[in-house]
Amino acid sequence: MIWKPTEKSIQNSNIGKLMQKHQFTSYEELWSWSTANKEQFWSETVAELNIIQQKKYTEILNLQDGVTQAKWLFGAQLNIVDSCFKNNDNAVALIYQKPNATVQKITQKQLENLVNRIANSFKTIGIVKGDTIAIDLPMTLECVAIYLAAIKAGIVVATIVDSFTPKEIEIRLAITKPKVIFTQDFLVRANKTFSLYEKVVQAKAHKIVVLQTQTTAKVTLRNNDVFWNDFLSENTNFTAVQLTPQENITILFSSGTTSEPKAIPWNATTAIKAASDGFYHQNIQQNDVVCWPTNLGWMMGPWLIFATLINKAAIALYYDAPLDKNFGKFVQEANVSMLGVIPSIVKHWKNKACMESLDWSAIKNFSSTGEVSNPTEMEYLMQLANNKPVIEYCGGTEIGGGYVTSTVVQENKASTFSTKALGTNFVLLDESYTATKKGEVFLIPPIMGLSNNLLNKDHFDIYYKNTPKYKSILRRHGDELQTLPNGYFKILGRVDDAMNLGGIKVSATQIEAAINLLSFVQESAAIAVAPKDGGPAKLVVFYVEKNNKNNNEKRLELAQQIVKKELNPLFKVMDFVKINTLPRTASNKIMRRTLRDNY
Repeated sequence: MIWKPTEKSIQNSNIGKLMQKHQFTSYEELWSWSTANKEQFWSETVAELNIIQQKKYTEILNLQDGVTQAKWLFGAQLNIVDSCFKNNDNAVALIYQKPNATVQKITQKQLENLVNRIANSFKTIGIVKGDTIAIDLPMTLECVAIYLAAIKAGIVVATIVDSFTPKEIEIRLAITKPKVIFTQDFLVRANKTFSLYEKVVQAKAHKIVVLQTQTTAKVTLRNNDVFWNDFLSENTNFTAVQLTPQENITILFSSGTTSEPKAIPWNATTAIKAASDGFYHQNIQQNDVVCWPTNLGWMMGPWLIFATLINKAAIALYYDAPLDKNFGKFVQEANVSMLGVIPSIVKHWKNKACMESLDWSAIKNFSSTGEVSNPTEMEYLMQLANNKPVIEYCGGTEIGGGYVTSTVVQENKASTFSTKALGTNFVLLDESYTATKKGEVFLIPPIMGLSNNLLNKDHFDIYYKNTPKYKSILRRHGDELQTLPNGYFKILGRVDDAMNLGGIKVSATQIEAAINLLSFVQESAAIAVAPKDGGPAKLVVFYVEKNNKNNNEKRLELAQQIVKKELNPLFKVMDFVKINTLPRTASNKIMRRTLRDNY
């Protein structure tokens, strides 16, 4: 199935207007200009997004320390949260629905007042500019407001996925050392109740601010902890703390090839990259309604906030699992115009046929990220809104957005990417580092928002050390991509030991460390296997048995239990394969690619 833009839809799109401004006759001309003239492109984009600066930058791009340490908006003083409140005071900024409740709407002024109240509250518990807080919450009104308030006050936010186990939370707290963590008493998902506060207590958090969501079930706080209502100030006036564009505002976590997750700082330029992609590729326009079921601990959480609010649109948040018709009704009632998904959700909708009677005519386009998608399911998604395009979108936490994507000005073909992102370039190289149509992705810096440092690892070693020589310095990314005959792209998965499971990035070594706790396992190797017809990757674990035990009963069940307990209850082991020995290189590294190829 192919969706084709009309001449009118192209002209009315954000990309189309930029093409008209520069008199480009094709999108390809625009993309080429955006990468050949990066400084002009990003300067115009910052102006188009109306990024508010107390002191304007002296250079849009400063390369005094080289492209690996590029400094965008050099010399500026700003607070990116100021750029999130440029719409009319009475414009809708956030729409939400709690379980078994009606849809609620929050104006920009109401959201700004809440943000200011929270920003004023930090000093009452000793939190000041430069300190770090953590947030372990589902995406709610309060979650969004806490996040924006902290950044407005010059405080760094470490974000944690609410489904993580106490052990995984503890690891992230140890890396970022927040002075306080925000969470809520309980989380209700699909009629099941989970204790969030208790998990954070088990993670040995120093101090916790707890939002109360339950009227019947109560939690008893530790002496050092405080309830939300006792924390919150009534003062609605707050002046944003000004920062340089290079100062950290957020710490996100992304698993690489080691057991400890990478702690990746975001700054204002990362937020601008997210807003830029949302403006150009998801075509977010003023007073649109953007819904993307996500979490603040995944990069799409902060992305959703910045890409929506900087573009003067409204965020739509559904407080329950987006798996049944009730979510579909929320999309309908909220008049969602851009709906983001992960492919496994679409597969569930298709199997249950739960969305087909709804009116999603307000949707202008979908967007899909987090997993490899399946063409059949994406075509099904397109038809749920009477043939609307799906913007395939792939990037990374270290990018703050996408490097390969689709647009609303090109033909949309299910499960393929039509272009490299505007202002962004990369090359595909084979194992001998020769340019190829099917190979590993290497980014070509500088790119607005690209990370320059890591909290707990050597940034240069991770991304630049021993990268191949090309026309310019290349940056390692880890995805494998294929260029199709029509010039579009198809993603094939990861070339390193990282994997995406249900939209959450995790390393093979993290999975293996959990599996190796089983008494009958001597050693193990985890891989992600992409189905032949496309779709989300499946977790497969190979293991070598200890002491030649032959009892294979419940081995898969035990593997599933340990992964859920140690890592994330959302991860699912699809196959647990006994093997005599794991294939290794001469230097004793596990050859996971060989296991993938032979599975």
